[in-house]
Amino acid sequence: MLLRGTASALLRTTTEIFRSCPVSTVRFVRQSLRYPRKNRPFSTSVCLCKKKKTSLWLQLAEGQTMDGNIEEILAPLRLAVKEQGDLVRQMKQDGAPDVDITKAVAELKARKRTLEAKELALQPKDDIVDRTKMEDTLKRRFFYDQAFAIYGGVSGLYDFGPVGCALKNNILQAWRQHFIQEEQILEIDCTMLAPESVLKTSGHVDKFADYMVKDVKNGECFRADHLLKAHLQKLMSDKKCTAEKKAEMESVITQLDNYTQEELSDLFVKYSVKSPTTGNELTPPISFNLMFQTSIGPGGNMAGYLRPETAQGIFLNFKRLLEFNQGKLPFAAAQIGNSFRNEISPRSGLIRVREFTMAEIEHFVDPNEKDHPKFPNVADLDIMLYSSKAQTSGQSAQIMKLGDAVEQGVINNSVLGYFIGRIYLYLTKVGIAKDKLRFRQHMDNEMAHYACDCWDAEAKTSYGWIEIVGCADRSCYDLQCHARATKVPLVAEKPLKEPISLNQSRNTTSEKFEPNKGAIGKAYKKDAKIVMEYLSVCDECFITDQEKLLSESGEFTIETEGKAFKLTKDMVSVKRFQKTLHVEEVVPNVIEPSFGIGRIMYTIFEHTFQVREGDEQRTYFSFPATVAPYKCSVLPLSQNQEFMPFVRELSEALTRNGVSHKVDDSSGSIGRRYARTDEIGVAFGITIDFDSVNKTPHTATLRDRDSMRQIRAEVGELPVIVRDLASGTLTWAEVESKYPIFEGQETSKKDTSEE
Repeated sequence: MLLRGTASALLRTTTEIFRSCPVSTVRFVRQSLRYPRKNRPFSTSVCLCKKKKTSLWLQLAEGQTMDGNIEEILAPLRLAVKEQGDLVRQMKQDGAPDVDITKAVAELKARKRTLEAKELALQPKDDIVDRTKMEDTLKRRFFYDQAFAIYGGVSGLYDFGPVGCALKNNILQAWRQHFIQEEQILEIDCTMLAPESVLKTSGHVDKFADYMVKDVKNGECFRADHLLKAHLQKLMSDKKCTAEKKAEMESVITQLDNYTQEELSDLFVKYSVKSPTTGNELTPPISFNLMFQTSIGPGGNMAGYLRPETAQGIFLNFKRLLEFNQGKLPFAAAQIGNSFRNEISPRSGLIRVREFTMAEIEHFVDPNEKDHPKFPNVADLDIMLYSSKAQTSGQSAQIMKLGDAVEQGVINNSVLGYFIGRIYLYLTKVGIAKDKLRFRQHMDNEMAHYACDCWDAEAKTSYGWIEIVGCADRSCYDLQCHARATKVPLVAEKPLKEPISLNQSRNTTSEKFEPNKGAIGKAYKKDAKIVMEYLSVCDECFITDQEKLLSESGEFTIETEGKAFKLTKDMVSVKRFQKTLHVEEVVPNVIEPSFGIGRIMYTIFEHTFQVREGDEQRTYFSFPATVAPYKCSVLPLSQNQEFMPFVRELSEALTRNGVSHKVDDSSGSIGRRYARTDEIGVAFGITIDFDSVNKTPHTATLRDRDSMRQIRAEVGELPVIVRDLASGTLTWAEVESKYPIFEGQETSKKDTSEE
C-alpha cells in the first residue's frame, strides 16, 4: 500500500507538484526534472497524497505509528533515499552545476537522517538505556562532573573523579597493549602548543571554523546552524503553521550544512530568529575559528594555538621516526594526548566538549604496496559495514567478513581493512556491544579531496549513532603540505635492485619548476629568494597541478612564510628531464585511525549500564574486567577485628600481583556494600567471613559482579585468581568448574568464642 502511494506520488504531473510546494522546493524539483523520470525521487517537502496536507514523509519522520511490520514502514523511506542517490549519481555523470549537486546531496543526507531516525525509533524500548538514571549514577559516584562546579561550571569542560580517572586510564592502557605493544608502533609525546605557521599549512587556520551569532546586549554566543534549526523546529510544531510553511522550513533544515554566511544571515532575518534565552536581537552570522588562540613568548610576537588534534606532531616528526626505524617502510607512530576545540555550543556530555583526549595512529606505507601481511588474522571477522553504496541506495548496514569486503572492493585495501579489524577487536574488548557497533563509509562528498577511503566506527547510543573512531586513508597529503612549507623533503628512500632511468620506470620523465630569476626578482625583489627556494622543493604531483593552472589561466599562486605570491608564465615554466636512479623516493601514504577516548568512555557507560532484575533501585556497570576501575573489592563481613589480618594480607597480595582493588570495611550490611561496589563497576569481590577465621586452611569467598555467584578458595590463591580473571587469561566459568560454589558460611562468631 505504501509503495503504491509512493509510486503514485512520483508519477504526478509537474503542475501538481508545483501547486503543492513552496518556491524553494519548486526550484529543486525543476532541476530534478531535467533527468529521466525513473531517477526523480519525491522531495521531503513534497506532499505524497493530494487529500492530506501533511506529507507521508513527515508523518513517518514524526514517529507516527503505522500498521504492518517494520520493513513495510521503512520501505518508502528506503525508496526515497535510493531515488535521491540515483539522482545525485545521474547529475554527476551529466556534469550538472556544482551548486545543484550540492543541494541534491544535502537532500540525500536529510533523507538518510530521517530513515535512520525512524529505524532507531522502531527499536524495542528495552534496547534504550535510561539516560537520566545512568547520569545520576555517574554524577553521584563522581565518575566525572562539570569542571569549576562551585563557580557555576564551564560548559564543555569536565573533571574526572577517582572512578572515572581509573576507568579512563585502563581504557588507555588497553589501547597501548592492543596497538602499540602488539603492533610494535612507535609512541611519541608532542607539545600541545603549535605555532600558527604549522596549523596554517595543515589548513586549520583557514578552514577549522563554524558560523556563530551573538546576543547584541549580553554577548551570549550561539552556533548559527544549531540555533536556526531549533528555531524552525519550534515554528513547525505550532499548530497554526501551514503545510506549505512546514515544507519550506523542512527544506531549509535539509540544506543547513551548505548555506554560505550571507545565505544564513538572510534566513535569520527572514524567520526573525532571536536569542532563545533573552529574546534579544542577534548579530549576523560570523565565521568563528574553533581553535584556542594564544601567543608564545613574552613579547607576543609569535601567534600560536592549542592543538586541535594530535596528528600534526607525528607528521612533523616523520623524518626522525623514519630514521629510528632504519629508514624502512611501512611503520606506524602513535600519540595519546589532549586536544582542544573551542566549541560554540558544547553539548551531550562527553560527546561534544572543548578539551578531550585523543589516541591517534599514523601508519606510513608505500602507496604501491598497500597489502598488510597480518590481514589474514582479521579476514574472517564478521563486522557490520555500512558502505557508501548502501547509504545512497537506502539499504541497511550489512554484516560482512572483512576478507570479502576487501576482495570485493568495498574497503579500498587490506591495510585499511586490517586496522578496521583491529579497531573492532579493541572496541568490543573494552565493553562496546557488538550489536551496537558498525563501520560507516564516508560518501564521496564527505571525504576530503585527498582521501582514498574513510570509515567511521559508530556506536548506537541514546543520542543515536555517534562516531567514536575515524579510520582514513589520507594518501600523502599531510607530508607533502609540510614538505612544501618547510622545504624539507619528507620522503622515504626505496633501494632499487638495479639502477634505472626514469623513462624505464612508472614515470616517463622527472619534472621540476624552471624559474625565471630575472622576472621573479623584478616582481618580488627581496622576497624572490624564498619564492625560488619554495619552487625548488615542490613534488611532482604539485608541479603537475600547477602546470595545469598555468596553461589554463596563465598563473598560479603559492603561499610560503605567511605570504602569497602570484606566478605567471613569464616567471616560471616546467622542465622535464631524464636521470638514472639508484634509489626511488617514496612519499608514503598514511592510514590514520583516530580514537576519541571521551566518546568511547560514554559509549561504554551506556552499553554496560544495567539494572538488577527485580530491584529497579540497584544499578551497576558491567565493565569488562580489563577496564574496570577496580578489579576487586575486599570486604570483611563486619567490623570484627578478627577479620582485619586477612584484609591486610589480601590487600598486600593483590598489590604485589598488580591488581587494583578497593577495601570497604565500613559499617552496613554486606549486601549494601556489594551494591555500592557493583554500582562503580568493580568486577569481583572477596569477602572474609567467620569461616575464614575459624577453619584451616583459611579460605574466603570470591563473587562475580554480573552473575552474583560466589566460589570459595584459599586466601593465598585468590589474588592470583583475580589477576588472571582481570587479564582475561581465565574465565569465571573456568573458576566455577575448579572451585566449590559458595552456598553460605558454616560457622559464626559464637563458634569462634567457643574454640
